[in-house]
Amino acid sequence: MDSLQPVQRPRDGWSGLSPPLTTRSTSALQERPGGASDSSAAGAVAQPDAMWSGAMKRVLSVWLPRWAIDRRRLPTSGTQSTPQSFERVNFPPLVLAAPGRRGMVLTAVDERAEHTGLMPGMRLVDARALVAGITVEKADPVTDQQALVQLGLWCGRFTPRVACDGADGLLLDVTGCSHLFGGEQAMMQTVSKRLTRLGLETRLGLADTPGAARALARFAPEHQRIVKPGKVRAALKTLPVEALGVTRSDTLTLRHLGLSTIGAITRLPRAALERRFPPCSAENGLLQRLDQVLGNRNEHLSLLAPPPVYRWRLDFAEPVMHREGLETALANMMARLTVALKRGQHGARRLALWCFGIDGSMAERTVAASRPTRDTDHLQRLFAGELETVDPGFGIDAIALHATLVEPLEARQPLLDGSQQDNLDPLIDRLVARLGAGAVLRPVFTERRFPEQAERFAGPGEAGTSPLPYPDLPPRPFRLFERPEPLQVIALVPDGPPRLFIWRRVRRRITRAAGPERIAPEWWTPDTDQATRDYWRVEDTDGHRYWLYRTGLRGNGAPRWFLHGLYG
Repeated sequence: MDSLQPVQRPRDGWSGLSPPLTTRSTSALQERPGGASDSSAAGAVAQPDAMWSGAMKRVLSVWLPRWAIDRRRLPTSGTQSTPQSFERVNFPPLVLAAPGRRGMVLTAVDERAEHTGLMPGMRLVDARALVAGITVEKADPVTDQQALVQLGLWCGRFTPRVACDGADGLLLDVTGCSHLFGGEQAMMQTVSKRLTRLGLETRLGLADTPGAARALARFAPEHQRIVKPGKVRAALKTLPVEALGVTRSDTLTLRHLGLSTIGAITRLPRAALERRFPPCSAENGLLQRLDQVLGNRNEHLSLLAPPPVYRWRLDFAEPVMHREGLETALANMMARLTVALKRGQHGARRLALWCFGIDGSMAERTVAASRPTRDTDHLQRLFAGELETVDPGFGIDAIALHATLVEPLEARQPLLDGSQQDNLDPLIDRLVARLGAGAVLRPVFTERRFPEQAERFAGPGEAGTSPLPYPDLPPRPFRLFERPEPLQVIALVPDGPPRLFIWRRVRRRITRAAGPERIAPEWWTPDTDQATRDYWRVEDTDGHRYWLYRTGLRGNGAPRWFLHGLYG
């Protein structure tokens, strides 16, 4: 495999992996002819949200016109197939059906069924009468959408910014990626070839906006599906109005008015369009869709995964079948990632390793650190156990290392004698990686007054767990009951210390008592039913010491006594 090289970003005035905080990741992968491998990486601080907006410049739309059919034929045994291989097999026509107002209705048909005259929307009984021997399966849009999400994650091999586009498409932000593939035409061919090898029928479009790319992929001729930057209006003028994605009623109205193409609409004054099609809050309104397609209005789309802060990519010349190969590749990328983190004065808190299989599968393994770190050996050890759970299947042909959470980290100052301070963070991280985050906890103080609420258990590095100063309080028992136990108490005076109490059917006579220590509930808490408590430290004739409290002050009801803890 070739060595990893960072992508240079001269247009931003930055190079390597230390961009300013406002740059966006532009990493992608370049495939070389002849099966050679290459890799690229770019480090950037991601946007705080996982939304797309009009700030993007180049968008690749992937339309899967027969996705509901094709996803049932995705290779599961590792054998790579093509649509041509399906045609050579004597498959009967396949259709999908779902209940409709007139009985079962076809929702999708494969190519063979379409050649026989079947089409979506036809009643199943009519389809059976027209074509004998068709295979009918029940439509499952929920599973179709879940499989589309998995395919979108697999497309993370091309760019980390991927979103689903309806029920049969994907949108990829490929800004700054085309030169890594040898140009936009070569990049589209690479994506198309990869998806075709999985047995998927695809149509691709590339433009400045998601709406324009979507229109090109679904309605433009094959030789016109790439639009140069800034040429969207001219390229879309011959496309039908259906390419805008407006409602059916608006489409019929436009055609009734003689406006059959996008160019015919854009030639009209906007004031005339607003009178006939007033602006509305719906995203599929005519003016809204037109502005989105032309780049005058943002189109917000949710990403399948938040873009990583730093990202490294590696393609293998041959699929990797063993864990040792993954460990070697991961160590190579990890060393370069830590160099990038040091250059940016960052430390990693969470890393994700994505393994892309040749059969369209994608395995993700995530590790977390309790404190920011850029220790290469430590991060590599955290992944050791995770790699054991990765099943290579029939081969992994690419991996990506994502730093999804980073924090500022400066070099530590050594002590005067040249030694370093003891650091338990590596041990904590290894315990969490082996036992799970819920098994490694530490007690922390809370700003609550009642003893059972004064502390809680927090995970390593959990936000809001900075140590509070230990309060100056009377001695507390070594054992605190989770639920105070009720007592029968005899006291000489109502507000005085107890003289005798019965606990668990044993009578205990008190010889010494200290108190009371009054603890009242916080005024800002909604638990208004909690009563003020008077705590006493008492000792019985056998030398055992207890922590008791009384509720029900004078004038607030009958007093009640409880045992809350035991002293040593």
